[in-house]
Amino acid sequence: MAAISLLGVTRRVLTWMIAGSPRREFWSRFREEKKPAVAETVEEVQKEPIPLCPPLRSRTYIPPEDLQNRLESRVKEIFGSSAPSNWQDISLEDCYLKFSFLACLADDLGHAVPNSRLHEMCRVRDVLDFYNVPVKDRSKFDELIASDLPSNLKITWGY
Repeated sequence: MAAISLLGVTRRVLTWMIAGSPRREFWSRFREEKKPAVAETVEEVQKEPIPLCPPLRSRTYIPPEDLQNRLESRVKEIFGSSAPSNWQDISLEDCYLKFSFLACLADDLGHAVPNSRLHEMCRVRDVLDFYNVPVKDRSKFDELIASDLPSNLKITWGY
């Protein structure tokens, strides 16, 4: 019986709170706070259309004539003017010096050492050997097309 009477009291209190004015005041506060949104006008600037994919980056690299002089000047700039006379044997064990040296060369020459070859760059001589190798950005098929083919052989791309 006590549980039933307790439920009855609870019902009366809830009924009073729901049926009375506090409920209307509670919900009316939220209605008043909402204000209509004002649409802002945004000027659209006519821009060039964005291409779907970026153009292919050419990886062609031809070593410059004065490559050795450039490397030597960068070595003196980064490692200090007190670099030994055999500057090609300077070790690149210090990661910060190695990074700054290779970053300067990549900016200067337009050709960076790929991540897969960074562990091979232990001395300045290794960097010089890397930058002495020319890179062609052509496939074997492109080279075949450019070469003199016999008259009975023809390569067609749009097969």
